[in-house]
Amino acid sequence: MVGMWLNLQLKYKRVLLKLSGEALAGNTRFGLDFDTVLRICAEIKKCIDLGVEVAIVVGGGNFWRGRSSGQMDRTRADHMGMLATTINSLALADALEQLDCIVRVQTAITMNQIAEPYIRNRAVRHLEKGRVVIFACGTGNPFFSTDTAAALRAAEIEADIILKASLVDGIYNSDPKTNNNAVKYNSLTYLDVLNLGLKVMDSTAATLCRDNEIPILVFDLNEPTNILRAVKGEQIGTIVKEEE
Repeated sequence: MVGMWLNLQLKYKRVLLKLSGEALAGNTRFGLDFDTVLRICAEIKKCIDLGVEVAIVVGGGNFWRGRSSGQMDRTRADHMGMLATTINSLALADALEQLDCIVRVQTAITMNQIAEPYIRNRAVRHLEKGRVVIFACGTGNPFFSTDTAAALRAAEIEADIILKASLVDGIYNSDPKTNNNAVKYNSLTYLDVLNLGLKVMDSTAATLCRDNEIPILVFDLNEPTNILRAVKGEQIGTIVKEEE
């Protein structure tokens, strides 16, 4: 009866949580603020305790952004970004383990001494056993963002939704940080995102989500409790899905 009651609270059973690297830096906006990491992971644990299967893709922008690397070779710069996502993934794993969660980090580029290689069936099995799976190194290929990696992994593990935790409370028609008159959308279609050129995800990621009918919920991570609210299906942020 307890398990049934817990499941009634949930709208989504298996989720792909996309975290920005900047969110892990706290107010410094660079590097890692471990207190911030722990606060985020404490909310993830609440989801795990309710029986949600959680996979995570994290960016590396708090350390390095390949696309803004100036005169460097783009492929090498993107490889450096993949290493930055691995640093963040290991930090998340450590925080979650301190909270008594069982975690596996899987990397798209083999680094056996510190993480498992990404194997889809193994990742799904971990999720079924209640383990958090953190996917590092993006897709393992240059020229693809971690948003695209999130869309790809969500499709592979058959996630119910991508929960894109950002530093704003949804999707706007312009940057709310610079435009006080920016208008927030409550819901959008994938085509809206593509046709309006909204910067929620790059076009490759948005198209992949559309083709695989994976909804995207964009919400504010400045309030970490929003992770649990999102899993319960509460009305927060902006939902991107196919037109009904």
